[in-house]
Amino acid sequence: MTTQEFELRKTRRWPWLLLIIVVILLAAAGWLWRSQQPQAVVFGTTLKVHYEPAMAGEQKLIDYVGEHIAPDYGLKLEAVGVQDPVQADRAVAEGQYAATVYQHQWWLKQVVDANGFQLTSSLPLFQWAFGIYSDRYHSVADLPQGATIVVPDDGANQGQALWLLARQGLITLDPTVEPRTAKLKNIVGNPHGFVFKELDLLTMPRALNSVDAAIGYVSQFDAGKVPRDKGILFPPAPRTFASQLVIGTPYLEQENIVKLRQAFADPRVQQWLKTTDDPLVKGVLVPVSAE
Repeated sequence: MTTQEFELRKTRRWPWLLLIIVVILLAAAGWLWRSQQPQAVVFGTTLKVHYEPAMAGEQKLIDYVGEHIAPDYGLKLEAVGVQDPVQADRAVAEGQYAATVYQHQWWLKQVVDANGFQLTSSLPLFQWAFGIYSDRYHSVADLPQGATIVVPDDGANQGQALWLLARQGLITLDPTVEPRTAKLKNIVGNPHGFVFKELDLLTMPRALNSVDAAIGYVSQFDAGKVPRDKGILFPPAPRTFASQLVIGTPYLEQENIVKLRQAFADPRVQQWLKTTDDPLVKGVLVPVSAE
């Protein structure tokens, strides 16, 4: 073999070696990319459903459906309490939980607009009793000129409080604004000169004795050990603020998620809400109304 032939054969080996190295690198890169991609979520027959711990009646609802209805649909439910609503909604959007029951459509819109979560309200479940409490007065008519009234500090529930006052003719809201999402700045008529303060819903019961009135959920005043006879106005809960069974949009058509929706839509749920004597539910969570 001449030196020239040896060099030629040696040179021909290099493209093959280079090709092998490239193939190995591409395979490694592909494996790394796949390992970093989110895994597809497929829900089994045991499903976690979120509730807000401050709303004890919500857990009771999940437990009732889990015990009496879900087995008929081949499901087992686990109630999971998480206080942070954004964390809970993120968990639902990512498929860690199958659903949540803690929010109405206006709160959901607020969360989705702020965070971009893929969430869908699949059906109304119940309506929260919501009203005006006072430690000083026995009726709304007794509230004095310039009374200090506490309203929720979050946009969605503040809108519900102001809409309640507007429906009672106590204030007037800007007609160009959706009344159920109104803010304090949207009040254009205040004939009684009410002074409004904003507080977190969970803090509100503790502040009741330092203001003339507060507007919020019965469940949270119950949790704050405020007697229900301190409530001075409980108008019928409107359907527009009904709690929704909220599910991650990508999972809506999965078999067990469809069954979950069917379980919560079962007529026995509304019948139970009408007839239960459970003190954490009766007068707190009410059946979904027609309006």
